[in-house]
Amino acid sequence: MREIVRPVCVALSVAGLAVALTALSHSSALAQAKQAPANQMAPAQAAPAQAPQIKQIALTDKQVEAALAATKEMDPITEKIPENAKPDPKITAQLEGIAKKSGFASYDEYNNVVDNISLVLGGFDPATKKYVGSDAVLKAQIAQVQADKKMSAKDKKEALADLNEALKYPAPAIENKGNIDLVTKYYDKLAEAFGGDSQQ
Repeated sequence: MREIVRPVCVALSVAGLAVALTALSHSSALAQAKQAPANQMAPAQAAPAQAPQIKQIALTDKQVEAALAATKEMDPITEKIPENAKPDPKITAQLEGIAKKSGFASYDEYNNVVDNISLVLGGFDPATKKYVGSDAVLKAQIAQVQADKKMSAKDKKEALADLNEALKYPAPAIENKGNIDLVTKYYDKLAEAFGGDSQQ
């Protein structure tokens, strides 16, 4: 089921359910959580009243490479932080330091870059490695869950409920179409770093 849940979770986080799905929420990263993506996502419990707004930017190769480098250092730190933990100034300072060392002005800038990467990544079909949009990814995941004969009825019901709920919260349109090409270029590395179709 993990191979189903991971891409589902990426799509769900893009659909605005990141707060309920994961301890990886970069928007609250200074509360010691990391977004995106999908490495440690839990099933959705409730949809937020409003999807968090992402400040969309035109990504550059340099930003994508810096995000990949920074994530390798940040993951071991953020993975140890309990969900809903209060901000720890020492951890915040560590994350700020890693972001700056990686070429970002701040941890907030790093988060914004990762949010933009995740927004695009959530619309990729992991089988074809092509951008199809988050709704198409969700619909494909619904079909996959429905066809899964190994999944328990309870797990199947919960997964379908989460996926159908996510469809009610469409991801924002990609404003910078060049970001799709950039994410395509780095897809394998990004999917591994931010959860796409990789497995642990």
